[in-house]
Amino acid sequence: MAGKLTAAQGTGILLVTANVGSLFEDPENLQKTWLREFYQTVQSHKPHFLAVHCQEVGGKNYEASMSHVDCFVKELLSSDAMREYSRARVYLDENYKSQEHFTALGSFYFIHESLKNIHQFDFKAKKFKKVVGKETYSETLESTPSLEKEKFPQDYFPECKWSRKGFIRTRWALADCAFDLVNIHLFHDASNLVAWEKSPSVYCGTRQKALGYALDRITDQRHEKLPYFVFGDFNFRLDSKQVIELLEYDKELSVFKDRLHELEISFPPSYPYSEDSSQGKQYMNTRCPAWCDRILLSPSARDLVLKPENEEKSIEYDNIGPNVCMGDHKPVFLSFRITAGAGKCCQRGEKIFREAPL
Repeated sequence: MAGKLTAAQGTGILLVTANVGSLFEDPENLQKTWLREFYQTVQSHKPHFLAVHCQEVGGKNYEASMSHVDCFVKELLSSDAMREYSRARVYLDENYKSQEHFTALGSFYFIHESLKNIHQFDFKAKKFKKVVGKETYSETLESTPSLEKEKFPQDYFPECKWSRKGFIRTRWALADCAFDLVNIHLFHDASNLVAWEKSPSVYCGTRQKALGYALDRITDQRHEKLPYFVFGDFNFRLDSKQVIELLEYDKELSVFKDRLHELEISFPPSYPYSEDSSQGKQYMNTRCPAWCDRILLSPSARDLVLKPENEEKSIEYDNIGPNVCMGDHKPVFLSFRITAGAGKCCQRGEKIFREAPL
């Protein structure tokens, strides 16, 4: 699949975000289609490092869907399409009985056999450790040292008595570059009518508050500052009081223009598609279509992706399964390469690599 690494080629990176709640409502039909389209995307881009951030793992009825989650994970880890990915880390927030901590987030990381040196950060020991084998972590992720997980404070979204919104952060080092990957799920619009009352909507303010909270946490003084990629279901909506379905009115990200960047969007709104397996292109009429699922970059992460030697054709920002039903959300991906010397853009990165040589 992914060829042997050379300095000229660089390291192929594929980042995917997918709200997978629908898959566990109709696993017989939707999961098979979803996995087929996902595997085709992996085989098309042949990444050396693959990160998949999922939200709403288990769907609305998590307890009843637990067996479906296990099957989904086993399929990803053991399928023929993924056989050349010899190392993996899977983090599943499955402790649905804990209202205080449960986020229903799932983060999957796959490393191709040709990528020889890759390390993951231990947040408790504060050092990088080499990644070997395949490991799955679930239940109490709060005590797992290879990640940081937080649920947004309940008073951020008082309308929802049991919100599952939060974020999970992991940190990786490959080649000569280190970066953070953040899986995030922000608050939805609880009422279409309330969303129309003013511009920007009250829900927009809630999402901005939560996203600001997450960014402050991943850039505070506890750890070295590194480039970061934040990808998940942001639940961004169009400013529907002004107009429906035009990208120029996708305004929620603008308040973070100095902290987060995004490549140009050329794909249709990622939500809310029909969950009818025969209606791959049809939107539901319950919500105004919007680009909820996004991959955002810190300024230094943008510099990693857009380095001059990175040919424009090697960078792709798009959705998965445009013509088939993937559930109510279309997954979104970013494919790019990290070239030799890219780590020079990392803030104070040399210190990190002296502590954990690759």
